[in-house]
This record gives sequence, C-alpha cells and structure tokens, in this order.
Amino acid sequence: MELNLSPKFAQKIFEGEGGTYYSWSSTEYELLKEAKVGGGRLGLQPRGFAFPHYADSNKIGYVLQGSGGVVGMVYPKASQEVVLTLKAGDIIPVSSGVVSWWYNNGDSELVIVFLGETSKAYVLGEFTYFFLAGTLGILGGFSTAFNSRAYNLNTEEAENLAKRQTGVLIIKLAEGQKMPQPCKNSTDKMVYNIDAASPDFHVQNAGNLASLTEKKFPFIGEVGLSAILVKLEGNAMSSPTYAADSSVRVIYVAKGSGRIQIVGINGASVLDTELKAGHLCVVPRFFVASTIADGEGLEYLSMITATQPLFGEFTGETSVWGALSPQVIPASLNLTPEFEQVFRAKIKKSTILVPPRD
Repeated sequence: MELNLSPKFAQKIFEGEGGTYYSWSSTEYELLKEAKVGGGRLGLQPRGFAFPHYADSNKIGYVLQGSGGVVGMVYPKASQEVVLTLKAGDIIPVSSGVVSWWYNNGDSELVIVFLGETSKAYVLGEFTYFFLAGTLGILGGFSTAFNSRAYNLNTEEAENLAKRQTGVLIIKLAEGQKMPQPCKNSTDKMVYNIDAASPDFHVQNAGNLASLTEKKFPFIGEVGLSAILVKLEGNAMSSPTYAADSSVRVIYVAKGSGRIQIVGINGASVLDTELKAGHLCVVPRFFVASTIADGEGLEYLSMITATQPLFGEFTGETSVWGALSPQVIPASLNLTPEFEQVFRAKIKKSTILVPPRD
C-alpha cells in the first residue's frame, strides 16, 4: 500500500472582510479520500457571519481561539433554531444535513477547525456545503416563478428575496446589528469544553491526555465520532498506540511543534516527519503512531471515526507487551529470560505519556 502520509496545511478557499475559510483538498492529500475523512478551518473576524448552510458530512468543530462565538443550528423538522455560545476549547458536533450559521460576537478572531468523516460525501475526503443565502445560495438556483410559488410572493418580492444578498459565504455585519442570544441550557447539552475537562491521564513533566466519547458527552454520538486532546510538555512523548477497532485518526496540530512516526503494514516506517501548528495528519486503520514534542511543547486534537474507540497500547498498565506471557516475549523477540524480566519490569513502570529523559 503506497500512501503519502505527510502532514498538510490547509488551502485558502475564501477570504473576505468577515473572515476566511480553509480546506484540505483530497486531490492534494489523497489519503483523505482513501480514509474517507476531511477537514476545514473557519476564521471569523469580529462581527463576521457565515451564512446558514448544511453539509454532506458528519463532523466536529473544535474552537482554537476566540471567546465570543455564536452558532445557530436548525435540525430537520424543527420549528425553532438552537443558539449556542462558543469559546476556545469547545467541541461541537455538527451532523450532516443540519443547517447552521456561525457568528463572531467577540473582539478578536474566532477560529474553528472542523474534522469529520466523508463516507457519504459527494467528494470523498472533502466537505461539500449547501448555502441557503448569498450568491451561492439555493434561492438563486430556482427561478423567480418557482420562488414566487413556494413562498407565496409576487414577482418583485421573489426577485428581491433571491438576489438582494450579494455576499459570498462570509460577510461582516454592520455595527449594532443584532443577532440571537444563546441559550445556556442548550449550550451545556450540545457543547463540551475539552480544554477545561479533567484529563484521563496526567503525567508530571509529560503532559495531559483528555478523551471525549459518547459515554462522557452523549451528544457526540449524533455524529458517530470522538476526540482526544493531547498536550505534551517540552520533549515529552505520546507512546505508540493503534486503533484496534479499525477506526481512523485525524490529527490537527493546534500549538507547538514536534515529530511523528507511523508504522504500517509489514512493520514498514511509513512516516517520520516534523509536525507544525496547522498541520493535518491522518493515521490509517490499524497503523501505529507515536509523537514527541519539541522543546516548546506540542498540542493536538485527534478526531476518531468511532464513538467509543478502542486503542491498543504498547506501554502503561494495559500494555500489550505487559499482557503477553513470560514465555511468549523471549520466543517472539529472541530475548534471554533475564532481559525479558528487565523489559517487563520497565513496561510496568511506563506510562502512555513519557517525560523527557534526564
């Protein structure tokens, strides 16, 4: 299997006064197509407004920066939208076909990265959006006669409805223009701040690992995904793991830099390269991945294509090596019984997150 696993930066798709949208192309990064996953990044300036739209893929949004985010969501057959507030560290699931709009009510840029699966997408490896408004909106695609009949408008009103908005994707609203107020109860149910959550693992001088699954956050089950946030301190390591349930991992580097190694079929080293902030990296099914932070540390979010992912670990209390019988390891690795005991003892003391060596 010849796959190019090299991490990629997103490409700018749109830029306007209200903000920007970036996407990872499955043509440039063919592994996205093979793994049926995708990614995009939205940046909204203060008062930036992304038009209502829906997409063909389930995904999660992770707020990288900003504190004044507002999102409105309308589910099929719903009679009223749900309005939520967003801040840095929040994760929000967005189901395919659900209409949403995004607004920055803060004083600094709001940045959200979207990661999802694209098994039912029009273009494997990419999100396709359908806009309700703007020059790319569905209203403009219908004739004046159809819009007039559908919305019970006269000809002039129908033309005004479809053509008055000349913006594309994202605009900047006028100062003082009001937007809906978020609902705290709905936000608590539909948004999860993974930055503020207690980590599943904390290792002194190594960092934190926090997971977000359907068990912790039932609403994420709506999109069939889960997430893991890893924060490594300088020169610390996240030890090798693989997804034992055949799920795919999509890694987005939020901060810092480091190195990643991935081992694939027949023990082949398929990736050994540097990670930088803004990189997207895909770990294929069953491949084993490990990361090491540079001196400044490394922070990344992994999206997993399963609601309750199951990982095989090679270090720590649930290490595969530690579970194997004492007779199996020497036979498999051609070790002396004495070295097998040394190896097993070190495995028992090891952790998933590894501090830097003295």
